[in-house]
Amino acid sequence: MVYINDTICISAQRTTESDFFSSFPLNLKGNRFFAIEPNYMGLIPSSQLRRMGRALRMGVGAGLTLAGRWSHMDGIILATANGGLDDCLKFLNQIVDYAEGTLTPTNFVQSTPNAVAGSLALITKTTGYNITHVHHGLAFENALQDAALRLDLGESKRLLLGAVDEISDYNYNIDWLKGSYKKEPVDSQHLLDSATKGTVCGEGATWFVLEQEKSEQSLAQIADVQATSYMNSEGPQQWILDFLRKNQMTVHDLDAIILGFNGDQRTDTSYQQVYDELFAGKLLICYKQWTGEYPTAVAFGTWLGVQLLKEGRLPEAFIRNGELNSPCRHILIYNQYQGFQHGLQLLKAV
Repeated sequence: MVYINDTICISAQRTTESDFFSSFPLNLKGNRFFAIEPNYMGLIPSSQLRRMGRALRMGVGAGLTLAGRWSHMDGIILATANGGLDDCLKFLNQIVDYAEGTLTPTNFVQSTPNAVAGSLALITKTTGYNITHVHHGLAFENALQDAALRLDLGESKRLLLGAVDEISDYNYNIDWLKGSYKKEPVDSQHLLDSATKGTVCGEGATWFVLEQEKSEQSLAQIADVQATSYMNSEGPQQWILDFLRKNQMTVHDLDAIILGFNGDQRTDTSYQQVYDELFAGKLLICYKQWTGEYPTAVAFGTWLGVQLLKEGRLPEAFIRNGELNSPCRHILIYNQYQGFQHGLQLLKAV
């Protein structure tokens, strides 16, 4: 399908630091796991940096890091659920506070979901394909499918694809009121064993450099992607088996499974059934206890899978079941968001 040549991740863990794989993940506590942002000086012009909201800083900062390593990009594709929603709300509040008078344009410019991809294109002078997918929990899978289509059709040779979402007070409060998050503070080490309703809120930015052809720089292959909001009556088990059959594979061909366990018993029960019925004994990797849950969190799972294929190792804290005894060649990623949006990815070593 497509090959990943480079990647970067900003998350609630120290994923931008070189010793991430040799250290134990940070044990986060509370109801919100905020991303650890790197130093953007030298990446983002200071005149722009001081005006940027959190989502814009993370998205542009991480994207510029990759863009600086590669001479040319044919396009930029972004996945997000809410973009810079905080800036949007600031702008709307200013309309009221200043009685629709003279307003600062900064919050308006940064308020749209495509502000990240647009700003990145302006800074890097990338004049090609530029699009933002805003499909909530399936934004990243749809962005991947978009990138694969453009590469397969020869309309692009190299694409910068990313995902970014921030913790905004507005979204957090709405989701908290509908029961998406836990009412009691929890820490990372015990999140998946909490056996209560709700999870914790997270945020992050992840970017990938994609090409159609395999090269010496290739880290992994995304062999296939599939997404749905309408699961059939047979459930995700049959859907996953059909996905593997489509790719001429069986469960036995998989070396590792990455599932989106997040501590919410309402969805974790489904994940556990999938694992027990299809993958019992396989290497099981979970990550949301260390990053929190957010609509494009699965991009972190993809980044983690690429690292496993590339490095052949992971911090043991990410391994939920099984042992990493041999090199991984095939990894299946299954994620669901709030119980109704489902995504599958098949990663292969190169």
